[in-house]
Amino acid sequence: MTGPRVGQVTGGPRIRPMTAADCEGVAAIRVRGWQHAYRGLVPQSYLDGLDVAADAERHRARLSAGDGSVLNLVAETEDGELAGWAACGPYRDGEVRTPDAELYALYLPPEHIGRGVGRALLTEACRRCAGAGRRRMYLWVLKHNTRARRFYERAGFAPDGAEEPFEVAGAAVPEVRYARDLTG
Repeated sequence: MTGPRVGQVTGGPRIRPMTAADCEGVAAIRVRGWQHAYRGLVPQSYLDGLDVAADAERHRARLSAGDGSVLNLVAETEDGELAGWAACGPYRDGEVRTPDAELYALYLPPEHIGRGVGRALLTEACRRCAGAGRRRMYLWVLKHNTRARRFYERAGFAPDGAEEPFEVAGAAVPEVRYARDLTG
């Protein structure tokens, strides 16, 4: 009998760094994730216009041009299917990167929501950022995305009072910032 693979939560998905070969699958996850999570929050015409091929090309370009400061993680089921994607790195305060961490993205296809995939990705992102010496993690979430806000709150994140305007296709969709200590 063998134990879980490195980065795998027992009984859960295997979490590993994203590779260039994952770009198409990650793009599909991101597009489907946006279309599911943001329905009713951003204009439907914008969601309908999201393009997996264009998103995959952006992921490939970012991976090849990256300086190693952004960590892209994927969740993989036992049969090798991609079940989620997360990206994290230094917190961005405007154009300045700080010593804290930021969760830039965490998306799942709708069929994997509620199965522990998001929790496994978030846990691994927090673990790796803490291991890199980052003491605090921030993330931005749409103010009216109650499902995501509950998810992050259950994971120990709390709104810290910061809000930012965000616009998608001409529609205002404000964001709130959440924070969590990674030490202790």
